[in-house]
Amino acid sequence: MRLHRNLCFAVIDGLHQIFNENEYADKVVQQLLKRDKRWGSRDRGFVAETVYEIVRYQRLYAEIANVKAPYDRDNLWRLFAVWATLKGIKLPDWKYFTETPTRKIKGRFDELSKIRKFRESIPDWMDDLGVRELGEKIWTEEMAIQNEQADVILRVNTLKTNKKDLQLKLQSEDIETEFLSDHPWALKLTKRANVFKTEAFKNGWFEVQDASSQLVADFLDVKPGMKVVDACAGAGGKTLHLASLMENKGQVIAMDIYESKLKKLKVRARRNGVHNIELKVIDSTKPIKKLYGKADRLLIDAPCSGLGVLRRNPDAKWKLEPEFIENIKKTQSEVLQQYSKMVKNGGKMVYATCSILPSENQKQVENFLNSEDGKAFKLIKDKKILAHKSGFDGFYMALLEKKTENT
Repeated sequence: MRLHRNLCFAVIDGLHQIFNENEYADKVVQQLLKRDKRWGSRDRGFVAETVYEIVRYQRLYAEIANVKAPYDRDNLWRLFAVWATLKGIKLPDWKYFTETPTRKIKGRFDELSKIRKFRESIPDWMDDLGVRELGEKIWTEEMAIQNEQADVILRVNTLKTNKKDLQLKLQSEDIETEFLSDHPWALKLTKRANVFKTEAFKNGWFEVQDASSQLVADFLDVKPGMKVVDACAGAGGKTLHLASLMENKGQVIAMDIYESKLKKLKVRARRNGVHNIELKVIDSTKPIKKLYGKADRLLIDAPCSGLGVLRRNPDAKWKLEPEFIENIKKTQSEVLQQYSKMVKNGGKMVYATCSILPSENQKQVENFLNSEDGKAFKLIKDKKILAHKSGFDGFYMALLEKKTENT
């Protein structure tokens, strides 16, 4: 592979924004890909994949290069040189690469690869936490897969089409997909492509949604005609899935504390042909209290550490702090206590996270069931998905039922 200056400069600029200006990697990459209209898919792929790879392995590369954050531009080039050397790419004779110790880089890599926190490039505190909660074996396997590139998974919008027709339509646009067993609405891309430019996407035939995430709406056991609340809807991937499972009948109330996210959901709903969604901003306790005892089904896709989706958000490893995880656990507990009151007697709710930590998952459900409000519920079933076993995102979901008055 030959390195091109303009592409390498884009990578360095992106890394500067992510590491030194604390910007989100996905947003930075989106901006970078608009930088030069002459770039082809290979150029864009190089920029995106190289940025993500260096973000993923920041700690390992920094240790090999003997540099520390915040990184000046020379140090960012050193990180880049480590990446290129380990990829077997011949470094050009640019000033940034003079005196790059190629042999030393490879030797240092072999040495550090024996230590998990360097090999998988994670902070000490996160490594300690993972071992404490999941044990050495599971944590080691989980972190290894979290450094692999995630597959692109589509969820068919059954309000507009079916999986087979979607597959054929995408095939006609030169995008090959395959079915996934145990995931009734999922198609996996066999090769990465920009699916957002397809006619099928513009016509609302699918959404991009990981296979594990697609299981959550189904877990809630919704039926057409029900009143369903998605209490932490965000931009609405699961809301739209709920609406399609309900065949556009009944009502889905999508709630979130961020109005901007609900506005995105409005646009997506229009494209999906969904018209049974009502949007509500949680700007006080009022919207929640108004729904006490009224929901047939409630989805709490709770805010969490996101440790199950590091493949998609590798920069989260460097943005997360131990205090954040402690605080988010308090939020999860409060949300469960307060939002669960929206479920009517005999109704059901799902508590879900994209975390793999038992303290955010099983423990939260257990604590809730032992609380005063939780005594009105019983656990029907739960599902723990680990990325190294499923090949998809790490997730947790628990289905609880509110007892009727006489039980």
